[in-house]
This record gives sequence, C-alpha cells and structure tokens, in this order.
Amino acid sequence: MIATKLFACATLGATLSSTSLISADAQAVRLTEVAHFDHQVTGVSVAPNGRVFVNFPRWTDDAPISVAEVLPSGQLTPYPDAQWNAWRNVKANQMTVGDHFVCVQSVVADTHGALWVLDPAAPGNEKILPGGPKLVRIDLATNRVTKVIHFDETVALQGTYLNDIRFSPDGRTGYITDSGTRGAIIVVDLQAGTAFRALDGDPSTQVEKDVTVTTDGRPLRRPDGRQPAFAADGIALSNDGETLFYQALTGRSLYSVPTASLVRGGNPKPTRLGVTDVADGLWMSRSGTLYITSPTDNSVKRWMKSKLQTVVADPRLRWPDTMSEGPDGTLYVTASHIQDTSWFKPQASASLPTALYSFKPVR
Repeated sequence: MIATKLFACATLGATLSSTSLISADAQAVRLTEVAHFDHQVTGVSVAPNGRVFVNFPRWTDDAPISVAEVLPSGQLTPYPDAQWNAWRNVKANQMTVGDHFVCVQSVVADTHGALWVLDPAAPGNEKILPGGPKLVRIDLATNRVTKVIHFDETVALQGTYLNDIRFSPDGRTGYITDSGTRGAIIVVDLQAGTAFRALDGDPSTQVEKDVTVTTDGRPLRRPDGRQPAFAADGIALSNDGETLFYQALTGRSLYSVPTASLVRGGNPKPTRLGVTDVADGLWMSRSGTLYITSPTDNSVKRWMKSKLQTVVADPRLRWPDTMSEGPDGTLYVTASHIQDTSWFKPQASASLPTALYSFKPVR
C-alpha cells in the first residue's frame, strides 16, 4: 500500500478569470483535501455506494500502482488486485500488456455495479504499446475483472491517446475522447466489445491552433518552446443520455452532439455551444449542472447556458483535472499538477506529489 495523508479543509484563496462570472456563493464553498499522493494522479471516480477510486498514469515516472481504491483510513490499495497493477516500465519486456494496466488515464464507475478502467497503454503519453489499449470492467461486488475490451489499431491509432469515458444510462454504450494527434469520439458497444471512431478529424475534436494554454499568468511551454497540444479531452453526458458534451483541452470551444447520431455512425452534426476557458475535465452532476475544470486559474466552474461561473478557486488546485460526484452531492476533483512536471520544468522530480480534493457546491 501507498500511504496518503488526510488534511482538514481550508478557506479558499481565489485567482479568478476575467472571462467568467464569480458565483455569489463561491467564497462560501470550502475545498477539502481528501488525500495526498506521492505520484501524479489524474482520474477519480466515486461509486454510487461512496467507494473512491483513483488512477496514476505513467507519464513522467514509473508509478508503482496504476489503479487504487482510497480506503476510509486514507490508505491506497491496488485495485482490483496487485497482479493487474504489476506492470512496470522496468519490466516492460517481461510482462504482457493485454492483461495488465500499463498507463491508465481514467477510472469511471457506472450505475450498473462496475468500475471501468481506460488504459491507452502509452507510457509517457507517447508511443502506444501494441495490444495494450483497452477498457477493463471490474465488478464492484466481487472486485474481479469481468470483461476486457481491446482496441485495435483501427480505433487506437498510433499517436492518439484514449482520455476519458462516459456511459449511456442503459449501460450499453461508452463514449471516449481521443486527445491525441487526431482527435475523435470513440463509440464503444459494451456488450459486443466493438468500437469505432466518430468525428474523427472533425474540427470540433481538434486542437484550436489559436489558443495558448497559460498557467501562473504565463504561457505554458516545454523547454523546446512547444505548448500542450491535446485534442478532445473533457467529456460529459446529459442525465437522459441523449446529449454528449466535449471540448479539446487546447481549445476554448464547448461542443455538444446528439448521442443517437453518434451511435448510428454516418456524419454527426456537433453544435458549438460557446466560448469557455482552457478546460481539462467536464462533469454533469445529477442535478443537471455541467462543471468544467479550469487549469488556467486553478478553479472549477459551471456552464450557465452561454457563460462560465466560478464555483471554487484555490491555489492548491494546480491543474484541476478530473471530477466525480459522491452520493451526497459532494464533488471530488484531482489536482494533477501538469504544469509542474518535468515536461515543463526539467529540474522537477519524476515523481510528482499530487492530491484529491472535495467540495460541496452551493446550489
């Protein structure tokens, strides 16, 4: 197990974007640190019964665990077991990639008793390991893997990156954002175990070349001058399952598309809903509110039909990444500290301390 530390909540500090409104109740929202990790976290998911799961991609270090349950004691335990989490970069030539977690990007619990693990199998966010891209279903009652859907090279193209997933209410379909070199929405038949690329290369799923990603008040650049260039990333689904929302990370346009048109294939027609901030994660709450994480100003915002409204902002939310909702309406958000990685700060340690936070939005 990897120990985590629990901390009491703290009053918010705020660095707010001038392009969004500030909720009148924002200063009443308090951010609580739930757990602190020794490695870079990205995904979080809270199951309907309150169990909390997180994941650690192998981007800059060889994390000793890929998927974990955060126990009530604050400890992490490999999930579903140590064997699925046994793959390591240093043992890459000794272990199969099809039945081990390689570089997990997200974990999402559905409403049908399962935790799904999305593994793009691209350590360092670089080359995909053949046979590695997959979606793994774990039964939450038995803590056993019950299904593995492998994605071949026609779905997980070399250079692309499977990012996040949402599930239809009936549990039959999954929708995945591909944030790699050619953005797309991947539609998965969860029963048949088949998938295809939709909106592949469509402008709505691509990097917006005129957008500059900024953090700490300045453009975020690699030592060679490159900025982050991530296509379709954040994804959310309306509670009735009829509308999918998504956005490129290197972009400021929020889009929606009817899921019926995606499932049918053909030529879906997305709608541009408006201008947002540079955003990583999207979350549709059970109350029907769309939340958006904003790395530029360390905040979480909500979409108010045509504009953003800041819900919580705190300097501890360094690159707010993925969100999930607890049974009582508490929202959980990971701070993945992407701007602090050795990608952008060569002197940084490969192992990056990160944290999981929670807050209760004021309605």
